[in-house]
Amino acid sequence: MRSSSGLLILLLFLTACGPIINERKTISRITVNKAFQKTIPGIPDIPKYLCGAWASTNAPGPYSSITIYARLTQNLMPLEGAQAHATVHFAYGDAKLDQAPVSDVGGYVSFYLALQGQQPRMSAATVDITFNAPGKTVHCSQAFFTPQ
Repeated sequence: MRSSSGLLILLLFLTACGPIINERKTISRITVNKAFQKTIPGIPDIPKYLCGAWASTNAPGPYSSITIYARLTQNLMPLEGAQAHATVHFAYGDAKLDQAPVSDVGGYVSFYLALQGQQPRMSAATVDITFNAPGKTVHCSQAFFTPQ
């Protein structure tokens, strides 16, 4: 009994000397200045010309033929009559397409592209499209495809 009571006393002393586990940490108080909510950021200006390009399929076969599409707008309205040019960036070099379509009433153009194994499988290729708009050359976002 003495050894168990001695052990109990020893354990009480050891736990009394241990770290305080339930101590609460003080939390810093943050004050938010509400004046920042009074100023509304300006709405960004929409560019005069917008242009996007995409491929008819993003995962063609290496010897497939695909179509590259592009659309041009001026002040958010389709721009008819703008000539377009395309350059394909293959893994081993660039190829300018010999087509120069003119945008239709919807602002669309399309380019026919026969891949002929020019791009390695599982390697992305990109296509740059530019439009000759009135007084300006407009560069579209790139179209891309990855032969499977």
